[in-house]
Amino acid sequence: MKNIITQFSRIFVGILFIISGLIKLNDPLGFSYKLAEYFSEPVFNMPFLVPLSLGIALFLVILEVVLGIMLLIGYKTKFTIWSLLILIVMFTFLTFYSAYFNVVKDCGCFGDALKLTPWQSFTKDIVLLFFILILFFNKTLIRPLFKNSIQNIIIYVSIFLCSFMGILVLNHLPLIDFRPFKVGNNIQKGMRIPDNAEKSVVEMIFIYKVNGVDKEYTEKDLANIPEGAVFVDRKDKIITEGYVPPIHDFTMEKNDTDYKDEFLESPKTMLIVAYDLVNADKGGMAKMEKLYLEAKAKGYKVAGMTASTPEEIDTVKKQFGLTFDFYFCDAITLKTIERSNPSIVILDKGTVTQKAHHNDLSDLKL
Repeated sequence: MKNIITQFSRIFVGILFIISGLIKLNDPLGFSYKLAEYFSEPVFNMPFLVPLSLGIALFLVILEVVLGIMLLIGYKTKFTIWSLLILIVMFTFLTFYSAYFNVVKDCGCFGDALKLTPWQSFTKDIVLLFFILILFFNKTLIRPLFKNSIQNIIIYVSIFLCSFMGILVLNHLPLIDFRPFKVGNNIQKGMRIPDNAEKSVVEMIFIYKVNGVDKEYTEKDLANIPEGAVFVDRKDKIITEGYVPPIHDFTMEKNDTDYKDEFLESPKTMLIVAYDLVNADKGGMAKMEKLYLEAKAKGYKVAGMTASTPEEIDTVKKQFGLTFDFYFCDAITLKTIERSNPSIVILDKGTVTQKAHHNDLSDLKL
């Protein structure tokens, strides 16, 4: 019975680590954004690690896949199980911290393929920890499947293929797109909230300065605010979050006007997405004016989309000789739309028909 439980744990943990790792390896940039969120000041306050997010993300996802393979074939059992135990303890801490303090809404455990709430992620890690502990206390029951030379070849090939996949998707696009802006999806439909959708329950909190100290009061407490208190601010505390549409915070603002309806209703729209113009790939930006003129000649409405400031937009337009207009959209939304900076999205009345990395502009069919 002990051997059966151990072998089941071996297969379950190995397969789950491989699947989880491959999903994130399909989109390492997305996972790096999640790590950067953990490293940010509101969470762990380690901003010095933010620039290293992509490198750390690649290392972790490749490690996750390779450890899963090592466990399945019984390669270096002691090292493998200790590594799995350390990883799952770290992940369990992160998911518990996210859930308890409500700081990161989605851990990114399965990328955009499967969204888990913080408490669901924590529960998943507790289950994994349970099975990894079974493996830890029964290491002697895990035998290698092949002789040592074949085991080595399998691991070296796994590392090479994972590294190749990581480089491939970073220089092009994810092999499988799980995001709400994938080809075939309609942006307007993604923004709609069903009539019977659950509404958020929000409590208004009023902040007053009382004797030089900021104090919070709910609506029920307003009658008890002491005389002479000075109003400072009001914030909304979400008690229960209602339905959130797959696409939200999508705007195309310019001069305090939102033009998204105009572009989303057009049968031929090209969006040039560059969430951060200052750090955008210079080679990619140098191609955008030629692409704009080609698209314009074929009847496309063309818009640049960015979260950069007007001053940064002016600087980049002069630097690369760009003549098309840029419209503002939230940086997180733009990172969700596409992973490369810059990238191209083609729309037909709001439906995504094509997407292209700046390295793959020749693949566009205008």
